[in-house]
Amino acid sequence: MALEFMDKIAPYIPSIKGPAKPLSLREKMYWTAGIIAVYFLLYNIYAIGVNPTAVTQPLLQLISIIFAAKVGSLITVGIGPIVLSSIILQLVSGSGIIKIDLNDITNKSRWQAMQKLFAISIAVIESLIFVISGYVPVASPSVIGYVVLQMAIGAIIIIFLDEIMTKYGITSGINVFIAAGVSYAIVAGTFSILIPEAIAAIQAGGAAAPANALMAFGPLFFAVIIFLVSIYAYEMKVELPLSFEQLRGIGGRLPIPFLYVSVLPVILASSLELSLTVWFRFLAGIHGTFAGLAKFIAFYQPVGGSLQLSGGLAYLISPTFPLPYAAPYGIGGYGAYFSYLLTHTSELFLPWGGMLLIPEWVHVLVYIGVLLVLCVIFGKFWIEMTGQSPKHLAEQLGSTGWQIPGFRRDPRIIENVLNKYIPNVTVLGSLFVGFLASIATLTGAIGTGMGILLTVGIIYMVYQQLLQENLYETYPILEKITK
Repeated sequence: MALEFMDKIAPYIPSIKGPAKPLSLREKMYWTAGIIAVYFLLYNIYAIGVNPTAVTQPLLQLISIIFAAKVGSLITVGIGPIVLSSIILQLVSGSGIIKIDLNDITNKSRWQAMQKLFAISIAVIESLIFVISGYVPVASPSVIGYVVLQMAIGAIIIIFLDEIMTKYGITSGINVFIAAGVSYAIVAGTFSILIPEAIAAIQAGGAAAPANALMAFGPLFFAVIIFLVSIYAYEMKVELPLSFEQLRGIGGRLPIPFLYVSVLPVILASSLELSLTVWFRFLAGIHGTFAGLAKFIAFYQPVGGSLQLSGGLAYLISPTFPLPYAAPYGIGGYGAYFSYLLTHTSELFLPWGGMLLIPEWVHVLVYIGVLLVLCVIFGKFWIEMTGQSPKHLAEQLGSTGWQIPGFRRDPRIIENVLNKYIPNVTVLGSLFVGFLASIATLTGAIGTGMGILLTVGIIYMVYQQLLQENLYETYPILEKITK
């Protein structure tokens, strides 16, 4: 499939013109600061017609952090359209449906135009779904179209802010928005939830007051632990020596990081698990012959005027618990939270009749187990679809003249060597991020485990990029040599 058809569409898609000359690091920092300011402005403005007091998002909190969004605001959709359009096109390209050489300027321009068109289309569709499904409560049915329009415009603004950031900032807009959203969630959660709870514990008095006040900061403590462990994990890697056949004495190293596929497996796995709780919501209205089967898949109960998932298979694989048990700080501390997990049960309706009571600790184990399995599946799937498999990497090294010292320059030999490392780190890294994210989610870590994992990776990458930019400004000759 060729992309020539985009030549007629691309002129009608707005585009941000790049800088006339290379920007200095200081100028890029100014642009980055300005874009972040606009992002936070959109983040904190609710769409006109939305009822902010009725916005509840226990099921969407994780996805909202991943997609740098805020339900009910102008950026309810966040970076979701950018991410989804990129994933879809990457999979289509990796599967061979679209064969395109991105080294060609014309093809690259067509590809970027199609990705932007996909993102804008997804932005409109997702805005409509959020409002129609009821996750964004509106004041009256008459303003539904107006609310959808505002959210779609907000999502499109984010798309162009990402393009501006890519051309004028220090990194991509996706990275900055995710890091900014997680950082905001940590700061806002600390000041709006943890500190008030600590003050309330002290005011309550009693011998346990100091301990209760300290325990109120448990979610922040777990967030710090996840942050430190993530930093350590990102630094772990295996380095294979490389030599250049054409020039003796020229060599290098091929790093194979422990988090070879980063946190993509847990993003895809968690998004699937949480999406199921949204997709199966229609089952709540089924009655009659198939009512038992519907409850077996996903059992919803009305709570506070809205439907809440509280049983069924979808509930068992989700990281959610009935309100007010959704987080440790929601029911007065970790003591009551873990007591709930150990003593309470959820309902599993059998299709043929009857009901099983499933302990919540079983729910926890099932959630973690399914998440880990999905992470491994998505991890192995991702390296195959994105050209990161041992076979693809061996072909790339061979085509550029690199070889592993002590082995013949044969892609099959290099592939055999890489097969000793890449499959193992893919599985272990996927299990690690899945387990770390699940523990962080279950312990109520501020910012969520996945959000912290993403932020650490982004900060680490930006830090390396800033060092490189500073080095290029100090020694301009290096930029010519490396490029």
